[in-house]
Amino acid sequence: MLSNETLFFLAFAAFVLLIMAVDLGAFSKQKSHVVEFKEAAIWSAIWVSLSIAFYFFLQNFGYLVHGITDMARLQEIRNRYAEHVKLVPSNFPASLALFQQNMSLEYITGYLVEYSLSADNIFVFILIFNSFGVQQRYYKKILVWGILGAIVLRFIFIFLGSALIQRFEWIMYLFGAFLVYTGLQLFFQKEEDETIEPNKHPVVRFASKYLNIYHRNVTDNFFVRRKTDGKLFVTPLFIIVIVVAFTDLVFAVDSIPAIFSITKDPYIVFFSNVFAIMGLRSMFFFLSSIMSQFRFLKVGLAVLLTFIGAKMLAEHWLAELGFQPVYSLYIIVLILGVSILASWLIPEKKEA
Repeated sequence: MLSNETLFFLAFAAFVLLIMAVDLGAFSKQKSHVVEFKEAAIWSAIWVSLSIAFYFFLQNFGYLVHGITDMARLQEIRNRYAEHVKLVPSNFPASLALFQQNMSLEYITGYLVEYSLSADNIFVFILIFNSFGVQQRYYKKILVWGILGAIVLRFIFIFLGSALIQRFEWIMYLFGAFLVYTGLQLFFQKEEDETIEPNKHPVVRFASKYLNIYHRNVTDNFFVRRKTDGKLFVTPLFIIVIVVAFTDLVFAVDSIPAIFSITKDPYIVFFSNVFAIMGLRSMFFFLSSIMSQFRFLKVGLAVLLTFIGAKMLAEHWLAELGFQPVYSLYIIVLILGVSILASWLIPEKKEA
């Protein structure tokens, strides 16, 4: 028999897939097309609204995630994922309210972290599309399916990481040190023009070795069967979908450990990941044209990663000082706000 957690997860996955199908146009006759600003803005607003709505859902119905129906189950889940939450003895409703409030706070903080750290994906996706010569009308379909594949890979990454953390707590310190290193590396990284050579990309080389590749696109299909011998081939569009999914997984190496510094609950980590990367996928189409204006955003992300890593390393001492989870949210908002405000107030000097 399926557990309550599995049932909730399956319901959540079905809901996300349904919204993605509507977004992709699976229920309409409209084929691949160039996404205009208005369409991108509408879907961005939809995903952000769904993300915020899920925050309120967790605040009021978070017990459904883990099937919490009594004090014993609440105590079990609290000990596993949220030891810092102080329950009210012999008062299940009050204790559950505190736990659900903590769940929703961890979710929205993780969502904000993932959303901001995924901003770099936009630059890389643009680079991929330009390097592979992808037509704009295929952007949406590639991003939807590429990120769907990335969600599956992130699911494996998240729950494997959670299992390791539950068994070996010292991994949190390893994650913390890695994030501090990544943050400092990002801070001191020089701005250079990056290029991608399609034929040398590891995904392309792997696919060329093990898959039958049709060397031209056939409408907007991912697969094509050759009429002469019935042999099945994958099109270049399918290869680019794999490249996008692989690229997103590389970025997840930074962002997922960062969210584990906020919550040890793998379901909350996964929910925040899904909403953030799906929302960012929709925002790609109009953020790609204005991202260059946020020139201090990369500095802000570097500071953000360094802060989260340092917090993971000093979590024990911070707890003794009374550091609350909500403080992380305040600091993260402050870091991102300052970097965006500085980008607006301090214009880039133009060379003569």
